[in-house]
Amino acid sequence: MANEEQTTVPSSQRSSWSSFLKTIATFSGDLSSLTAPSFILSPTSLCEFPSYWGEPHREFAAISTGKNAEERMILTLRWFIATFKDNKIVNHGPIYSINQSIEKPLNPILGELFLGSWNSEDKHGTGELRLWTEQVSHHPPVSAYCLINAKAGVSYQGHCAQKTSFSGKSVIVKQVGHGLLRIKLPDNTIESYLITLPKLRIEGLWMASPYIELTENSHIQSSSGYHTVLEFKGKGYFTGKSHSFNAKVYKQPKVTSGVSPIYEIEGQWHGLSKFIKHTPKWWKSSSTTTSSNDEFLDQNHEKLDEISVLDLDQQGPLESRRVWKDVADGIRNGDFEAASTAKSKLENEQRAKRKEELANGTPWQMSHFDRVESDEEYARLAEMCGHSPPNEEAYYFKFEQDYIQEILAHQQQQPSSS
Repeated sequence: MANEEQTTVPSSQRSSWSSFLKTIATFSGDLSSLTAPSFILSPTSLCEFPSYWGEPHREFAAISTGKNAEERMILTLRWFIATFKDNKIVNHGPIYSINQSIEKPLNPILGELFLGSWNSEDKHGTGELRLWTEQVSHHPPVSAYCLINAKAGVSYQGHCAQKTSFSGKSVIVKQVGHGLLRIKLPDNTIESYLITLPKLRIEGLWMASPYIELTENSHIQSSSGYHTVLEFKGKGYFTGKSHSFNAKVYKQPKVTSGVSPIYEIEGQWHGLSKFIKHTPKWWKSSSTTTSSNDEFLDQNHEKLDEISVLDLDQQGPLESRRVWKDVADGIRNGDFEAASTAKSKLENEQRAKRKEELANGTPWQMSHFDRVESDEEYARLAEMCGHSPPNEEAYYFKFEQDYIQEILAHQQQQPSSS
């Protein structure tokens, strides 16, 4: 372990690292609000993290190909598990990295944007997937996001925040927020899915060799009634495998004693997972990418596509990579003093801007999202499966219908122009 510590913490920074760990151990509030030493900062803003929802963009588009509610639930679950492959929250966490490094992502400024797309030229025939992310709150940090594939008729929007605390030798991360997936059906009705997020547990900090596990439960509740309960487990002292999960799919929303799932899936979310007991008949006939009929998802050889963004000189002043360019350059070049100076300059500018807005009576306004204090769709789906809390705020993308109409109109014009 000593060797690992030498590779992760620069020798010149070990005293700072030890001091930071002691601060974590004695801190009673939300750890994500702590100012981290520059040498453990990531060059990536938290505002970029919702892009992991879109990296398995083919699985996202495939959800709407399900012929009935059962098929669409299974395909939604498959996409959800696929997002963990290169999930930035899982692989980097709000505090540390799962890899041979120790990193804390940059805390976005208020109004920061991250915009991009996958499959913009529609090479796969599944439609372009677009992402909009906006930092809608700074204290506490909250990111709102929306993904739309207009051609496939699938959208996903939600918000995310993290509440981080120290427990024993572990950091516990509660992921705050939820996501709502919507599918436009052939009869023009909308089928909705509430997706809740598991907790994270970060261990190995004192050995400078941190690793992250998903823990506890996550739920996927469909407006059709289908309900999936996911249980995430790590490796125990004597049994089990790391990054494991079990998913039970039920035909009814509230799971009661004695009710058996119609399907059960088990495996590792970063590797291979399979149906256990029995496999859907339709899966056997349509699963062309798997090596066996009971295989649910194999992430071992899956390469996910990174999001495409505009070149830096074409980005707006509030887009993440332009906002943090000087800080990121310093971090990547190992010039932590320059990174710290650039970060302090940016943060001071933001404080001055907030004071000016307060003095002028012109508070900051969201540019891409509208806040809803109590989301009716969330409340309805949460009540179906007994999820708590019964009510939660939400952020809705302002331009969803305009964007969808623009894309569909463009598609209708294509045949006549060819």
